[in-house]
Amino acid sequence: MTASKRDAILDTAERLFYEEGFHATGIDRVVAEAGVARMTLYNHFPAKDALVAVVIERRQARYCGEIRTAIDARGEGSALAALLDVHWRWLRTVSGHGCMLVKAMGEFERHGAGIHDLARRLKADMLGLLREALAADGHAGDEAQAERVLLLLEGTNVLLPVLGVEKVIAQARSLVPAALNPAAAPA
Repeated sequence: MTASKRDAILDTAERLFYEEGFHATGIDRVVAEAGVARMTLYNHFPAKDALVAVVIERRQARYCGEIRTAIDARGEGSALAALLDVHWRWLRTVSGHGCMLVKAMGEFERHGAGIHDLARRLKADMLGLLREALAADGHAGDEAQAERVLLLLEGTNVLLPVLGVEKVIAQARSLVPAALNPAAAPA
């Protein structure tokens, strides 16, 4: 299979899984919208779970890659600020329906432990990326800080469909100082 057909399958599956759900989207729909033969899909992805796994890994790799690029290009700026800027941009342009990993964990918790565990591991990797950004900013070793910032980011993912993108970003920005230093936060 050519790379372009594989990419067409992955792009189509990502869009459909994200917009309509993993279980609600059948292989026939992916095949039809990608414009490939069913056998073409199965030549690369022997089962739907294999396709789902590649889709969520690929999306998360793209997100984390953008974060790493932003951190590397930050110059004298804050690594955490670079990470947050990428997250805010994703909320505005890519993740309008919330987090795909959270969706995968929800849909596969009882119907696909492998996918559920993969999504959970990818979320844990995000915690590691936050630790790295905080360490680059001189906050090394404070696990609670990384967890609070991840909690804040996850809140934006979940409440985006409820409050809207600009409101969740504004609220989250106002809470970042408290996540970094809860003792200084107003009571």
